[in-house]
Amino acid sequence: MRPSNTIYAEGKRAVIYLRVSTEEQVDNFSLDTQEDICRKEATKRGYEIIEIFREEGRSAKTIVGRPILINLLEYCRKNKNKIQAVFVYRLDRISRQTADYLAIRKRLTENGVAIVSSTEPTGDSPTEKLVETILAGFAQLDNDIRSERAKNGLRARFRAGLICGKAPLGYLLHSGYAVKDPETWDKMKAAWDLMATGTKSQAEMADVMNEWGLRETHGKKIYKLRAQTANRIFRTKFYIGILTSEKYPEEVKGQHVPMITEQQFYKVQAILDGRNPNKIALAKRTSINPEFPLRRIIKCSQCGWGLTGSRSKGRQLRYSYYRCAGDCKNTNVKKEILESSLVELLKEITPSAACLNLFIDFLTRSYHERLSRLNKIKNQADDEITQLQQLRRGLVEKNLSGVYSDEIFKEQNALIEDKIITAQISKEDATLEKYNVGAVTSFIKTLLADLGETYKRSNISQLKVLIGSIFPSGIAYCQNGTWNHQISPLYQSIRHFQKDAIPLGAGDGIRTRDLLLGKETYYHCTTPAI
Repeated sequence: MRPSNTIYAEGKRAVIYLRVSTEEQVDNFSLDTQEDICRKEATKRGYEIIEIFREEGRSAKTIVGRPILINLLEYCRKNKNKIQAVFVYRLDRISRQTADYLAIRKRLTENGVAIVSSTEPTGDSPTEKLVETILAGFAQLDNDIRSERAKNGLRARFRAGLICGKAPLGYLLHSGYAVKDPETWDKMKAAWDLMATGTKSQAEMADVMNEWGLRETHGKKIYKLRAQTANRIFRTKFYIGILTSEKYPEEVKGQHVPMITEQQFYKVQAILDGRNPNKIALAKRTSINPEFPLRRIIKCSQCGWGLTGSRSKGRQLRYSYYRCAGDCKNTNVKKEILESSLVELLKEITPSAACLNLFIDFLTRSYHERLSRLNKIKNQADDEITQLQQLRRGLVEKNLSGVYSDEIFKEQNALIEDKIITAQISKEDATLEKYNVGAVTSFIKTLLADLGETYKRSNISQLKVLIGSIFPSGIAYCQNGTWNHQISPLYQSIRHFQKDAIPLGAGDGIRTRDLLLGKETYYHCTTPAI
């Protein structure tokens, strides 16, 4: 509304452009305050304000992302020579970049519009235009100084081991520090353990983590994890206590609690790179029927198809049968007969107590010998990793000093990282301390003492492992009640394990010296024909 005591000169019309950034909003630098000052200055100069453009929460570092400023320029173009001025609180409301400001001023001038600052000396004289340009330059200088301080602050924070952005899954930010997130820490640790087994792909890991309730957040939006997200998570060194950045070449030790060990991290890297030497092939999924535990495990000797289970109705009772699932339909045997026959076969091939004890003694001694050997490998790997880390630190220093370009640094750093991964893998493979050899040998003794009884107390999944280990080529049942099978060489070795005084250079069998007996005694494993 026009004040009643104001006289407006003919044709002197203007608009007001107001802008406030998010940071300035915090400082109570409101749009209303700017508008009040601009209106007073316009009244003082005799201008009629016919339109107000309000832009809230926008930075002046760039023109992009400022729709109200674009609308202002378009409005002035359409009303060429009808608008004489744009009033602003300060020139930096238009832009904090000198080049952008001059481009905007040129565009407005072409439409007959001048920029008028309500708090700074602006005008049409050469001196006033020079001052205006200098003031625009000061705005950019102030902006550049703030930006430099922010960059230096972030760099100092990074070098101090403090996270600069969002905390990864499993952590949360508390007073500027990354701390354990009680809701996601255990789930993320379990995810790393599962990934380290080598049995899950990245897509499968994403599905598992989604089932556990883990989610990725961007601002206020929450997203389910994808395979690409899982890859990025399992590539992040933050989880071993190391901060990395795309902006800075060095790696620094973080001030947060590591979630996993370096050995586990580099083992996962090997899996992701397809270099997992112990990758387990996933078994094909088959439906499980507790009533027929041998379904698909036992094959038909005639056609090689796995047997299936079915029930037939008699006059009074229902009878369970294993039948051939192939075209030959040759095998048809009662459930009780087939299962009891298999139990008898397993009892038949059970190793004797003497052979089993000798094998366990051999296994224990071999374990300790290998442990001693692998500890040496582990120490060598530690030395190699230390040397490679020192080499990388030197590479970083030369890159920072300008001796090596960024391209050379990236190339050499990738080579060093690859060698570190290889050394870490050998170090991980050389770790046997986590295995309890006593528990392992006790389990083997219980398992192999009576294979028939082991069969009876096993569930279907355990049966598949047991029978698949003993008969790796499969086991087939003949209609006449005989079995067609080939026993694993390992089980054959255990069944016929002997302790004989054989010469050291003998070419057959597996030999290991018994040092505790005080004489040249060896454990000898023979593998007779099946």
